Amino acid sequence: MKTRAMKFVKRLFAVALFAPVVAMAAGAALHLDKAPVSTDPAALQNGAKVFVNYCLNCHGASFMRYNRLKDIGLSEELIKDNLLFTADKIGEQMKIAMTRDNGKAWFGAAPPDLTLVARARASEFGSGADWLYTYLRQFYRDPNRPTGWNNKVFENVGMPHVLWELQGDQVAHIEEKDDGHGGKLKEVSLELAKPGTQTTAEYDKTVADLVSFLVWMGEPMAESRKNIGVIVLIFLTGLFVLSYALKKNYWKDIH
Repeated sequence: MKTRAMKFVKRLFAVALFAPVVAMAAGAALHLDKAPVSTDPAALQNGAKVFVNYCLNCHGASFMRYNRLKDIGLSEELIKDNLLFTADKIGEQMKIAMTRDNGKAWFGAAPPDLTLVARARASEFGSGADWLYTYLRQFYRDPNRPTGWNNKVFENVGMPHVLWELQGDQVAHIEEKDDGHGGKLKEVSLELAKPGTQTTAEYDKTVADLVSFLVWMGEPMAESRKNIGVIVLIFLTGLFVLSYALKKNYWKDIH
Protein backbone atom coordinates (compact mmCIF):
# COMPACT_ATOMS: atom_id res chain seq x y z
CA MET A 1 0.00 0.00 0.00
CA LYS A 2 2.83 2.35 0.92
CA THR A 3 4.56 1.67 -2.41
CA ARG A 4 1.40 2.44 -4.38
CA ALA A 5 0.86 5.61 -2.40
CA MET A 6 4.42 6.74 -3.08
CA LYS A 7 4.03 6.06 -6.82
CA PHE A 8 0.79 8.05 -6.88
CA VAL A 9 2.45 10.98 -5.10
CA LYS A 10 5.36 10.91 -7.56
CA ARG A 11 3.01 10.92 -10.56
CA LEU A 12 0.99 13.76 -9.08
CA PHE A 13 4.17 15.72 -8.45
CA ALA A 14 5.36 15.15 -12.03
CA VAL A 15 2.04 16.35 -13.45
CA ALA A 16 2.11 19.45 -11.27
CA LEU A 17 5.71 20.15 -12.26
CA PHE A 18 5.49 19.67 -16.01
CA ALA A 19 1.90 20.73 -16.77
CA PRO A 20 2.77 24.48 -16.86
CA VAL A 21 5.70 23.76 -19.18
CA VAL A 22 3.49 21.76 -21.55
CA ALA A 23 0.84 24.48 -21.48
CA MET A 24 3.37 27.18 -22.31
CA ALA A 25 4.81 25.09 -25.14
CA ALA A 26 1.36 24.48 -26.61
CA GLY A 27 0.33 28.12 -26.28
CA ALA A 28 3.51 29.48 -27.82
CA ALA A 29 2.77 27.82 -31.16
CA LEU A 30 -0.29 29.97 -31.82
CA HIS A 31 0.16 33.72 -31.91
CA LEU A 32 -3.06 35.75 -31.88
CA ASP A 33 -3.24 39.39 -32.88
CA LYS A 34 -5.15 41.72 -30.58
CA ALA A 35 -8.60 42.41 -32.01
CA PRO A 36 -9.63 46.09 -31.98
CA VAL A 37 -13.17 45.29 -30.85
CA SER A 38 -15.50 48.28 -30.94
CA THR A 39 -18.97 49.00 -29.58
CA ASP A 40 -19.39 52.00 -31.88
CA PRO A 41 -22.75 51.68 -33.73
CA ALA A 42 -21.13 52.50 -37.10
CA ALA A 43 -18.61 49.66 -36.68
CA LEU A 44 -21.32 47.21 -35.59
CA GLN A 45 -23.54 48.22 -38.51
CA ASN A 46 -20.71 47.67 -40.99
CA GLY A 47 -19.97 44.35 -39.30
CA ALA A 48 -23.62 43.33 -39.68
CA LYS A 49 -23.49 44.21 -43.38
CA VAL A 50 -20.34 42.13 -43.91
CA PHE A 51 -21.83 39.24 -41.94
CA VAL A 52 -25.07 39.16 -43.92
CA ASN A 53 -23.36 39.52 -47.30
CA TYR A 54 -20.45 37.13 -46.81
CA CYS A 55 -21.12 34.80 -43.86
CA LEU A 56 -24.86 34.21 -43.81
CA ASN A 57 -24.72 32.18 -47.02
CA CYS A 58 -23.27 29.16 -45.17
CA HIS A 59 -23.31 30.08 -41.47
CA GLY A 60 -26.54 30.73 -39.64
CA ALA A 61 -27.08 32.83 -36.52
CA SER A 62 -30.18 31.01 -35.37
CA PHE A 63 -30.21 32.50 -31.86
CA MET A 64 -30.41 36.03 -33.25
CA ARG A 65 -33.44 37.74 -34.79
CA TYR A 66 -33.21 40.45 -37.41
CA ASN A 67 -35.16 42.92 -35.29
CA ARG A 68 -32.39 42.87 -32.67
CA LEU A 69 -30.27 44.80 -35.17
CA LYS A 70 -32.29 47.84 -34.17
CA ASP A 71 -30.21 47.78 -30.97
CA ILE A 72 -27.15 48.87 -32.97
CA GLY A 73 -28.94 51.82 -34.53
CA LEU A 74 -30.50 50.32 -37.66
CA SER A 75 -34.09 51.18 -38.48
CA GLU A 76 -36.65 48.58 -39.44
CA GLU A 77 -36.70 49.95 -42.99
CA LEU A 78 -32.91 49.69 -43.37
CA ILE A 79 -32.96 46.11 -42.11
CA LYS A 80 -35.76 45.14 -44.50
CA ASP A 81 -34.21 46.84 -47.53
CA ASN A 82 -30.56 45.87 -47.01
CA LEU A 83 -30.18 42.89 -44.68
CA LEU A 84 -33.31 40.76 -44.82
CA PHE A 85 -32.16 38.17 -47.37
CA THR A 86 -32.87 34.85 -45.67
CA ALA A 87 -36.26 35.63 -44.14
CA ASP A 88 -39.56 37.30 -44.94
CA LYS A 89 -40.28 39.04 -41.63
CA ILE A 90 -38.00 41.15 -39.46
CA GLY A 91 -38.88 39.10 -36.39
CA GLU A 92 -37.52 35.88 -37.85
CA GLN A 93 -34.25 34.24 -36.87
CA MET A 94 -31.11 34.63 -38.97
CA LYS A 95 -31.22 31.12 -40.42
CA ILE A 96 -29.97 29.70 -43.72
CA ALA A 97 -31.44 27.25 -46.22
CA MET A 98 -28.42 24.93 -46.31
CA THR A 99 -28.84 21.81 -44.19
CA ARG A 100 -26.12 20.28 -42.01
CA ASP A 101 -25.96 17.26 -44.32
CA ASN A 102 -25.36 19.48 -47.35
CA GLY A 103 -22.72 21.44 -45.50
CA LYS A 104 -20.92 18.28 -44.47
CA ALA A 105 -21.03 16.94 -48.03
CA TRP A 106 -19.76 20.17 -49.59
CA PHE A 107 -17.15 21.27 -47.03
CA GLY A 108 -16.30 18.09 -45.15
CA ALA A 109 -17.94 19.45 -41.99
CA ALA A 110 -21.16 21.33 -41.35
CA PRO A 111 -20.50 25.08 -41.02
CA PRO A 112 -21.16 26.02 -37.39
CA ASP A 113 -23.77 28.48 -36.21
CA LEU A 114 -22.03 31.79 -35.50
CA THR A 115 -24.32 33.34 -32.89
CA LEU A 116 -22.03 32.34 -30.03
CA VAL A 117 -18.80 31.72 -31.94
CA ALA A 118 -16.86 34.49 -30.14
CA ARG A 119 -17.80 33.09 -26.75
CA ALA A 120 -17.11 29.52 -27.85
CA ARG A 121 -13.62 30.38 -29.08
CA ALA A 122 -12.99 32.35 -25.88
CA SER A 123 -13.39 29.14 -23.89
CA GLU A 124 -10.64 27.56 -26.02
CA PHE A 125 -8.16 30.39 -26.54
CA GLY A 126 -8.92 32.97 -23.85
CA SER A 127 -10.11 35.57 -26.35
CA GLY A 128 -12.58 34.58 -29.01
CA ALA A 129 -12.29 38.00 -30.61
CA ASP A 130 -8.50 37.72 -30.97
CA TRP A 131 -8.82 34.24 -32.49
CA LEU A 132 -11.45 35.33 -35.02
CA TYR A 133 -9.56 38.50 -35.94
CA THR A 134 -6.36 36.55 -36.56
CA TYR A 135 -8.09 33.66 -38.32
CA LEU A 136 -9.93 35.83 -40.85
CA ARG A 137 -6.66 37.51 -41.89
CA GLN A 138 -4.55 34.35 -42.26
CA PHE A 139 -6.01 32.58 -45.30
CA TYR A 140 -3.65 31.63 -48.10
CA ARG A 141 -3.83 29.84 -51.43
CA ASP A 142 -3.28 26.08 -51.23
CA PRO A 143 -3.90 24.00 -54.37
CA ASN A 144 -3.77 20.81 -52.29
CA ARG A 145 -6.96 21.70 -50.45
CA PRO A 146 -10.44 20.97 -51.95
CA THR A 147 -11.44 24.63 -51.69
CA GLY A 148 -8.06 25.94 -52.84
CA TRP A 149 -7.53 27.68 -49.51
CA ASN A 150 -5.82 26.96 -46.22
CA ASN A 151 -5.36 28.91 -43.01
CA LYS A 152 -2.32 29.55 -40.83
CA VAL A 153 -4.40 29.56 -37.62
CA PHE A 154 -6.74 26.69 -38.52
CA GLU A 155 -4.71 24.28 -40.62
CA ASN A 156 -6.62 22.28 -43.26
CA VAL A 157 -9.80 24.20 -42.58
CA GLY A 158 -12.77 23.26 -44.76
CA MET A 159 -13.98 26.83 -45.11
CA PRO A 160 -12.98 28.76 -48.25
CA HIS A 161 -11.78 32.34 -47.99
CA VAL A 162 -15.05 34.18 -48.64
CA LEU A 163 -13.42 37.60 -48.20
CA TRP A 164 -10.64 36.97 -50.72
CA GLU A 165 -11.86 39.63 -53.14
CA LEU A 166 -11.42 42.22 -50.41
CA GLN A 167 -8.08 40.99 -49.05
CA GLY A 168 -6.52 39.54 -52.18
CA ASP A 169 -4.44 36.37 -52.55
CA GLN A 170 -1.88 35.47 -49.93
CA VAL A 171 0.73 32.78 -50.53
CA ALA A 172 2.52 30.80 -47.85
CA HIS A 173 6.24 30.27 -47.42
CA ILE A 174 6.60 27.13 -45.31
CA GLU A 175 9.84 26.20 -43.57
CA GLU A 176 10.47 23.23 -41.31
CA LYS A 177 12.91 23.59 -38.44
CA ASP A 178 14.21 21.28 -35.75
CA ASP A 179 12.24 21.83 -32.55
CA GLY A 180 15.16 20.64 -30.41
CA HIS A 181 13.38 17.48 -29.31
CA GLY A 182 13.89 15.32 -32.39
CA GLY A 183 10.77 16.65 -34.13
CA LYS A 184 9.99 19.20 -36.79
CA LEU A 185 8.47 22.63 -36.25
CA LYS A 186 6.64 24.12 -39.22
CA GLU A 187 6.85 27.87 -39.64
CA VAL A 188 4.45 29.56 -42.04
CA SER A 189 4.92 33.12 -43.24
CA LEU A 190 2.39 34.79 -45.52
CA GLU A 191 2.93 37.21 -48.38
CA LEU A 192 0.29 39.18 -50.28
CA ALA A 193 0.83 38.09 -53.88
CA LYS A 194 -2.23 39.74 -55.42
CA PRO A 195 -3.91 42.75 -53.76
CA GLY A 196 -7.66 42.82 -53.30
CA THR A 197 -10.12 45.66 -53.61
CA GLN A 198 -9.11 46.92 -50.15
CA THR A 199 -5.75 47.91 -48.78
CA THR A 200 -4.32 45.91 -45.88
CA ALA A 201 -5.44 48.60 -43.41
CA GLU A 202 -8.93 48.73 -44.91
CA TYR A 203 -9.26 44.96 -44.82
CA ASP A 204 -8.10 44.82 -41.21
CA LYS A 205 -10.78 47.40 -40.38
CA THR A 206 -13.43 45.35 -42.19
CA VAL A 207 -12.45 42.24 -40.25
CA ALA A 208 -12.39 44.21 -36.99
CA ASP A 209 -15.95 45.43 -37.64
CA LEU A 210 -17.10 41.89 -38.45
CA VAL A 211 -15.49 40.51 -35.29
CA SER A 212 -17.04 43.33 -33.26
CA PHE A 213 -20.45 42.34 -34.58
CA LEU A 214 -19.82 38.65 -33.78
CA VAL A 215 -18.83 39.61 -30.23
CA TRP A 216 -21.93 41.79 -29.88
CA MET A 217 -24.15 39.06 -31.27
CA GLY A 218 -22.90 36.62 -28.61
CA GLU A 219 -24.17 38.95 -25.87
CA PRO A 220 -26.22 41.90 -27.15
CA MET A 221 -26.93 43.11 -23.61
CA ALA A 222 -23.26 43.25 -22.57
CA GLU A 223 -23.01 47.06 -22.61
CA SER A 224 -26.33 47.45 -20.79
CA ARG A 225 -25.18 44.92 -18.20
CA LYS A 226 -21.94 46.85 -17.64
CA ASN A 227 -23.81 50.16 -17.32
CA ILE A 228 -26.24 48.63 -14.83
CA GLY A 229 -23.25 47.25 -12.89
CA VAL A 230 -21.73 50.75 -12.64
CA ILE A 231 -25.05 52.18 -11.38
CA VAL A 232 -25.35 49.40 -8.80
CA LEU A 233 -21.80 50.04 -7.53
CA ILE A 234 -22.51 53.77 -7.23
CA PHE A 235 -25.73 53.01 -5.34
CA LEU A 236 -23.95 50.60 -2.97
CA THR A 237 -21.20 53.15 -2.34
CA GLY A 238 -23.79 55.79 -1.43
CA LEU A 239 -25.66 53.29 0.75
CA PHE A 240 -22.41 52.43 2.56
CA VAL A 241 -21.72 56.12 3.28
CA LEU A 242 -25.25 56.65 4.65
CA SER A 243 -25.09 53.44 6.69
CA TYR A 244 -21.73 54.43 8.18
CA ALA A 245 -23.04 57.91 9.08
CA LEU A 246 -26.14 56.35 10.68
CA LYS A 247 -23.96 53.91 12.64
CA LYS A 248 -21.76 56.73 13.99
CA ASN A 249 -24.81 58.77 14.96
CA TYR A 250 -26.47 55.79 16.67
CA TRP A 251 -23.41 54.85 18.74
CA LYS A 252 -22.08 58.37 19.47
CA ASP A 253 -23.26 58.43 23.11
CA ILE A 254 -22.19 54.87 23.88
CA HIS A 255 -18.60 54.38 25.09
